[in-house]
Amino acid sequence: MNEEPTSPMAHPNPNPTTKTSHPTSPPPPPSPQAAAYTHPPKRLIISYLIDWILIIGIALIGYSFSTLTPNHIPFSLTDTSISFPHKEKDTVSTGVLVVVSLIAPAVIIAFVVCVFTSRNTSSSTRGINWRWKLWEWNVGWMGLGVAVAGTYMATQGLKDLYGKPRPDMLARCDPDVLAVGEFAVGGLGGRVSGAPTMVTWEICRNKLDGLKKDGFASFPSGHSSMSFAGLMYLALWLCAKFSIGFPFLAYSPFSQDLRRQERDSIRNQGAAPPVYMLIVAFVPIAVAFFISASRWFDYRHHGFDIIFGSVMGMVFAWIGFRLYQLPIMRGAGWAWGARSREHAFFMGVGLPSHVAADNWTTEGDKSDLAENRAQDVDLEMARRCPNE
Repeated sequence: MNEEPTSPMAHPNPNPTTKTSHPTSPPPPPSPQAAAYTHPPKRLIISYLIDWILIIGIALIGYSFSTLTPNHIPFSLTDTSISFPHKEKDTVSTGVLVVVSLIAPAVIIAFVVCVFTSRNTSSSTRGINWRWKLWEWNVGWMGLGVAVAGTYMATQGLKDLYGKPRPDMLARCDPDVLAVGEFAVGGLGGRVSGAPTMVTWEICRNKLDGLKKDGFASFPSGHSSMSFAGLMYLALWLCAKFSIGFPFLAYSPFSQDLRRQERDSIRNQGAAPPVYMLIVAFVPIAVAFFISASRWFDYRHHGFDIIFGSVMGMVFAWIGFRLYQLPIMRGAGWAWGARSREHAFFMGVGLPSHVAADNWTTEGDKSDLAENRAQDVDLEMARRCPNE
């Protein structure tokens, strides 16, 4: 009796060790953002290395300014504003200033990034998380470098240009009061009774650098500017990372009108941070105020010198912070992303910068970019409008 041929699909595979092949779909390609963090282009790495070289170069320019002999503004021996006693030791020495305003913020930034920063998403791997940490670490230090280096160069340059006598200048000077006429360059002291006579610094018998260089470096206060540059930047950075700020209503034209919402729902849209977090942000600022105040009771600077230096440090701190960090209450603690490969060194004139499209940022998929442009939004009318 002839047996019918059996189909290979009529019975299961008799060999259980043999695996049947099934078509498998290829894994989805990584997103451009993940690829950028995984394999940063060499062109981009070089551009940020150049940024670091320039930051260090700015600091070295400031150091070269500090080695120069400043201008020497003529002064009067009867000027009470420069007749304060000379204290041998500063309350806050230059070494302590460097540690407090530069090294301590750098260490705190590195610690917070390593311990508290994490990209908590389901697709994040340990390697990607550490790359995010390295990027946050890098830009955290870059902002601090911009703030401190810029402040240092500006402070030393202004000291050389203005050459303003310190409050204790006459105590350093030890003037030869019998040679006033020989070094007089202005004033009516020789013709009008009680009028001051302006003399040059050569009347001083002390010709050491403590007078020649440091005695005419009152404006602006370097301790004040440097302390506020580093510590104010640290305070802003901590506020951004831990969302330390005033509660606010994140109103959007696409959300429900606030006047129509329940009162309880409005109250639940924000809350004040814990007081101990406010203290964390306030401590660096308080330390900066103490350092600047010490320059007053050490008789090293006049009041305007301290105020100007403090404000200048705050300005540079804000610049360094805003260059690399998202807004404090709207950035979820993250820094801005890296520049794109095409715009690593230069951005052409006339390119738009609308909603992070075609600017310095890392470019996404062209399809996403086209879709975003096609769905342009009129924020004031709260409706979608066609492109013009």
